[in-house]
Amino acid sequence: MAEDSKVCDVIYDGPYIPTNNVGDLPLSMSKTKKEYTDADMKAIEKNFLAKKILVCGIGPDEYNRISACEIAKEIWEALQTSHERTTQVKQSKIDMLTTVYKIFRMKDGESI
Repeated sequence: MAEDSKVCDVIYDGPYIPTNNVGDLPLSMSKTKKEYTDADMKAIEKNFLAKKILVCGIGPDEYNRISACEIAKEIWEALQTSHERTTQVKQSKIDMLTTVYKIFRMKDGESI
């Protein structure tokens, strides 16, 4: 967010892909590089900036894990999975710890 708020969008939502509408049909095709406008180029550069920020913030061991990723969103998801695991695993861990906390009692003969 400190660099540019649009970079965060690229990390969470994926990169911007410039497209052209195909006539009156609800279809669109990707633009060729020759068809890119200045606005398209700036939007595309956000993915490269996001990749740079993510890669500069990790160590060499982490780099090996994400080196094959093409877009910033893939890098973010790989790092998120390796550190936080999936949200489902995270939620089940929270549920388990909550249950352990709720049944926590002092045992007979146990002192504070």
